[in-house]
Amino acid sequence: MSEETPKLFTNKPKKKAIIAQLKHVEANFNSTVPPSSAPSPAAAAAASYMAGSAPPPPPPPPKESFARRYKYVWPLLLTVNLAVGGYLFFRTKKKVIEPVDEEMAAKSASVAAPVTVEKPVLSTVVVEPVPVVVKAREPIPEKQQRELFKWMLDEKRKVNPKSAEEKKRIEEEKAILKQFIRSKTIPTL
Repeated sequence: MSEETPKLFTNKPKKKAIIAQLKHVEANFNSTVPPSSAPSPAAAAAASYMAGSAPPPPPPPPKESFARRYKYVWPLLLTVNLAVGGYLFFRTKKKVIEPVDEEMAAKSASVAAPVTVEKPVLSTVVVEPVPVVVKAREPIPEKQQRELFKWMLDEKRKVNPKSAEEKKRIEEEKAILKQFIRSKTIPTL
């Protein structure tokens, strides 16, 4: 018969069996030993327990998995992860738009190419160009153009560039404006 290490609580004797064994050991011990040197019942039980084979060492506790060991950390980790993800997803991004560029974009949009209109016809898309009527405007006098260029140059000087590329672009634009201001004639657009 193979000797197996006892599992926790698998070989635990009942209380009645322990008491009966103690009485049996006590009766056998009292009959062989003179009454004057009879040990106490607790000592007799300990002696009978020690007389048998030495108990095997207790088995090591079962090792829990990583997830079960830190089961209280997972909800915290999940909450922090969702909070950071939500912050990154919903944060607003600042758009840097210069007022001069907005005006230029508005002007170019008014002179833009034809607008397309989509009309669904039996699951096909027909794109028809719609012509934009451009009205000819009166030419701006040179004096007013020079004043406008000077104002634009002043505004460019007020701008604080954020990168080297932006600084280089602003310097080029200022140089062009200076050329227009210094020239004797201004080209008409």
